[in-house]
Amino acid sequence: MMTQFNSDLQSGLLDLMRWRRDVRRFRTDPVDEALLQSCLDSFLLAPSVGLSEPWRVLRLASDSARAAALENFKAANATALAGYEGEKAALYSQLKLSGMQEAPVQLAIFCDESTDKGAGLGAGTMPEMRRYSVVAAITQFWLVARSHGLGVGWVSILDPDQLNRDLSVPDDWRLVAYLCVGWPETDSDTPELEKAGWEDRRGALPVEIR
Repeated sequence: MMTQFNSDLQSGLLDLMRWRRDVRRFRTDPVDEALLQSCLDSFLLAPSVGLSEPWRVLRLASDSARAAALENFKAANATALAGYEGEKAALYSQLKLSGMQEAPVQLAIFCDESTDKGAGLGAGTMPEMRRYSVVAAITQFWLVARSHGLGVGWVSILDPDQLNRDLSVPDDWRLVAYLCVGWPETDSDTPELEKAGWEDRRGALPVEIR
């Protein structure tokens, strides 16, 4: 017998996706540890190539670890700004691209490229599938966190090699995401970059048939 999902669940899932925004502006209020663990447990339900479960999660709790990550962002952000000119540079300089100074919870999510779990199934011809698996797990975590009112911000303006060194992670771990987690200052179903005029969403999804 196939599981039937009712229309309320279907529409609720779509609403959750609409309200899943990349949050940059956080309140500094702490996140309850039990709630955070409940959200992290969603990783255990995530799909992974060959059932390899290659995700590795580090929580940055010390002042020194957070300071190193923040300095990493500042340096990478300055380099990124230098790559723009004119109006785009002016707009970029006004964007808030990290909540690292306010977010009470900060997670570095890695992919273990050398894991023997899964015995390499599905990753022999496409080893990048392990990283895609980590992204899938992050997406589930993000939706679960949002369902509890938490916001998540993905910081991608970083030097991953430097962060790996600063956090002393194994050589075979590759950074996939640096996540800021906490209570958002405000809720919005519109991406912040769209509101700032950086880019617009596409309309209908183009689908090719061959």
